[in-house]
Amino acid sequence: MATKTNKLKLYGFNNLTKTLSFNIYDICYALSEESRRQYIEYIDEQYNAERLTNILKNVSSIIGANILNIASQDYDPQGASVTILISEEPVEPADADVVCHLDKSHLTVHTYPESHPQKGIMTFRADIDVSTCGRISPLNALNYLIDNFDSDIVTLDYHVRGFTRDVSGKKLFIDHRINSIQNYISQSTRSRYNMIDVNVYQENIFHTKMMLKDFDLNNYLFNMTADQLTERQRNQIRKLVYQEMLEIFNGHNMPTMR
Repeated sequence: MATKTNKLKLYGFNNLTKTLSFNIYDICYALSEESRRQYIEYIDEQYNAERLTNILKNVSSIIGANILNIASQDYDPQGASVTILISEEPVEPADADVVCHLDKSHLTVHTYPESHPQKGIMTFRADIDVSTCGRISPLNALNYLIDNFDSDIVTLDYHVRGFTRDVSGKKLFIDHRINSIQNYISQSTRSRYNMIDVNVYQENIFHTKMMLKDFDLNNYLFNMTADQLTERQRNQIRKLVYQEMLEIFNGHNMPTMR
């Protein structure tokens, strides 16, 4: 019986699933309620579904994947989501067998703009997942993704799951060397961030957290500059923003900074 040319050949296929998941946070301060509303509108425009789709298309190109299907959505009142189904080999998206087999090869992004109800702190979060089967690696797109978002805090998780077999039948639970996600982050990026690792090597689980080293208040003010504020306001806002960053970086609430 003839084999369809667009059907994936599973003999010798690399069944390892490699998943890169990370959260990117951008912190901002808006003095007035109107400025806070404008910030949400600004973020919604900057990171709408169309732009996010283009970013994920570029990710697919960088890692050498083929796009099977794209679904995108802008939300009311704010936020957007994009999901792209990908494959390692060129295939026909209408082939149900292919879609079923590749349900773990995908790119997704979801955005979450929000604000503190009293203190004027605005936090934009983007959740990104790049999950692949086969030889293609999500780590190859890591620097591109970090560079395409304003990232004050980044938390990254990388997990290799499942196994594949060599020609003798021996199981392989990982097919590349890695002792830290930092191995795949450019030197220029590493120099700008404080970074810590929490890795479980025996489980092929890798976790890295990043927080910007330099703190220029002007980079965190929306619709204003630091010279428009009093010294007392600058100090207060600086503490608010920095505490927000520390709490996100450490993953828990902290005593109010004095």
